[in-house]
Amino acid sequence: MKTPIKNLVGMLLIACVGGFAGASIYKSTEKTTSIGTDAKQTTRLARLTDMASAPEATIDFTHAAEQSIHAVVHVKTYYPQSNFNNYGIYDPFQDFFWGNGNRQQQEPQQPEASGSGVIISNDGYIVTNNHVVEKASKVEITLNDKRTYTASVIGTDPSTDLALIKIDEKELPYLSYGNSDILKVGEWVLAVGNPFNLTSTVTAGIVSAKARNINILNSKYPIEAFIQTDAAVNPGNSGGALVNTQGDLVGINAAIASNTGSYTGYSFAIPVSIVKKVVNDLLEFGEVQRGFIGITPEDIDTKLAAEKGIKQLKGVYVKGLTENGSAKEAGLAVGDIITRIGDAEVNSVPELQEQVSRYRPGNKVNVTVLRDGKETNMAVVLRNRNGSTDIVKKEANKIISLLGADFEKVGSEEEQKLGLNGGVKINKLATGKLRSAGIREGFIVTRIDHNEIHNTDDLMEALQNKHGAVLIEGFYPNGMSAYYAFGI
Repeated sequence: MKTPIKNLVGMLLIACVGGFAGASIYKSTEKTTSIGTDAKQTTRLARLTDMASAPEATIDFTHAAEQSIHAVVHVKTYYPQSNFNNYGIYDPFQDFFWGNGNRQQQEPQQPEASGSGVIISNDGYIVTNNHVVEKASKVEITLNDKRTYTASVIGTDPSTDLALIKIDEKELPYLSYGNSDILKVGEWVLAVGNPFNLTSTVTAGIVSAKARNINILNSKYPIEAFIQTDAAVNPGNSGGALVNTQGDLVGINAAIASNTGSYTGYSFAIPVSIVKKVVNDLLEFGEVQRGFIGITPEDIDTKLAAEKGIKQLKGVYVKGLTENGSAKEAGLAVGDIITRIGDAEVNSVPELQEQVSRYRPGNKVNVTVLRDGKETNMAVVLRNRNGSTDIVKKEANKIISLLGADFEKVGSEEEQKLGLNGGVKINKLATGKLRSAGIREGFIVTRIDHNEIHNTDDLMEALQNKHGAVLIEGFYPNGMSAYYAFGI
């Protein structure tokens, strides 16, 4: 009896010791695993914290903000009451950026709207958006120190939605031009303006994309190559500054993508590369001198590449050529792929437009095209919208607007076919004197008031300072002659 009891007790002791050891091992393992998990989580959190705090530690926005707020102005515009309802109420720009949501009920009788502007010289030149000052009877500027001035409009450019205005003052703070070409996606930027009439407001974000086309400009020849950012921009920011962390001007804020009329995540600015060209032209000529390359461009996507047998999705496809245009004269052909304008690569239509917009009529531009798998360089001499290389004068644009037409020189083939010695062809008609007189697209003007018209310069000269009746003679492409009269 003793032996079995001893054995039983021994077995119980062994079981207890084993159980205790097992429990100890389990606890030890559980503790080790738990510490290991916590250690991993702690390490991971520390790394995330380090990453999140890095921009604050390495990027200081205060210098850029201090540089900018004194050079960004508050723009107020006034409109005659009788015409106010016709001033773009349904224009998306004005829906986005009018500083007062109840503008139709404004008192006194002159309704007002507000936006922003950027001083670019110490003698009072200010850049803003065209839609901020368009058709305004009065433009009022308030500086950051609360001084107020009445501004004069030097010039506007609906194609880029830019305007140049001026106040009579000296020794003003201003922003220096930066370089929007080297701006990178992911780079920090500040938006400075007057949203909702809250003056000198600064918001920060990053560059989300470049050369963005959002189809918002209503101009006949729009140039959209916006810098997209996620810096908060709201009604009243329009015309304000987009600056880099050094405080240099890299863009003019112009639009937001929104279903509500207020900021919902993305804003768009006109690159300073375009701003500089427009400002220089307005100062020198009073009109923007835009060169046209003379093609119908198309973005290359997978569908087009498969259809046309294009091997690489880069460059811009030449879908069509303007008759007697710059590209056709230089030797470009339908099916060519433009890969570079000058030294700059172009991989989208907005990028192409942005690069070409930097040149004037008469400028020779090196265009790199891909044809049959081989790259070729071609020198293209840009022309103005009338088909010549001349500088377009302000008076000429007024005449074109009055007539409501775009012109081009008659091609040699058409001259020979119709037996003409020059002439100017109407390639596009809009609302204006010519359409009202019954003239149709394609009509070739050969005489005005019995004076021969060989080119667009002759046409402008014949109509410049003209008052009263005008007699136009010419032919249609089918050979039919026609005469029209109208008054100006």
